[in-house]
Amino acid sequence: MSNTAEPNIVEDDQPQPDGQPRATPLLEINDLRVYFDTDDGVLKAVDGVSLKIGAGQTLGLVGESGCGKSITAFSILQLVPVPPARYAGGEIRFGGRNLLALGESEMRGVRGNLVSMIFQEPMSSLNPIMTIGSQITEALREHRQESRAEARRLAIEMLGRVGIASPEARFNDYPHQLSGGMRQRAMIAMALVCRPRLLIADEPTTALDVTIQAQILELLKGLQNEFGMSVLLITHDLGVVAQTCERVAVMYAGKIVEHAPVGGLFEAPRHPYTRGLFRSLPSLAADQETLSVIPGSVPSPLDFPSGCRFRTRCELAEAMCEQEPELREVASGHFAACHFAETAP
Repeated sequence: MSNTAEPNIVEDDQPQPDGQPRATPLLEINDLRVYFDTDDGVLKAVDGVSLKIGAGQTLGLVGESGCGKSITAFSILQLVPVPPARYAGGEIRFGGRNLLALGESEMRGVRGNLVSMIFQEPMSSLNPIMTIGSQITEALREHRQESRAEARRLAIEMLGRVGIASPEARFNDYPHQLSGGMRQRAMIAMALVCRPRLLIADEPTTALDVTIQAQILELLKGLQNEFGMSVLLITHDLGVVAQTCERVAVMYAGKIVEHAPVGGLFEAPRHPYTRGLFRSLPSLAADQETLSVIPGSVPSPLDFPSGCRFRTRCELAEAMCEQEPELREVASGHFAACHFAETAP
């Protein structure tokens, strides 16, 4: 039994086309702003991000390193250190509650229980001096108040569910005794053992070879379907998004610049930055002598350009781009923050 009551999922008054009430999104981020106060000025790591994830849905959040993806994810669980960071605005609503308004004791009942996270490099996230089994049972005893024997049984069962052979023996292994793929599976077991409502996966396969990567993605998809959980997948890999997500949000310089169903985004990206990402994919440039690259570099979050933050690198930039474009719907369910989104090739 959990020591923290799960949030109620309320219904909107507005009906869907079939006349049924529409459930409030499980996770709703509204105008989130996360700033860091530094000696050189205010660093705007996340600057007005809004996202929604429905029950059972997978949303991919993509963009270059340093665009604010991980800070957005860490903010959901209040894992961003305050100070030097501060939440300068917005809210993060999970099941109707604003997580940013919760105290640390309440957040402990959310982390690893209602919302879990898988990190990019398990060796930096798993405790090297604790066995795999003890790290998994710790979550069960903390959040579900299970007995030691029952927590052990459930942990071994979950290790087997994530594809670890001889889970009874591996229960007593330390992280360094496992391969990279097995460590990632152990981390997945630890994240899912309490059956969370939302899983945040931050670059969960980047450090793995392509064969193990495919196995891990297939495993996550199967467990998601079985448990009925939602997934926020943080990645820079559009190929991973194509395999796993229903919707995708593209992030650049602390802002969402495009948000669409995966099919619509891959068929007709509307933002120049998104099109630049697609042109740089090796699979799409196999017949070219060199890969296409986006000119210039990502602007410093200490000194973003006025207006559209991509305009200093954009081949379509005009004087009007000095005015910030609104993230607006340019096709059914397809949103883009570009003055030329409707006329995109």
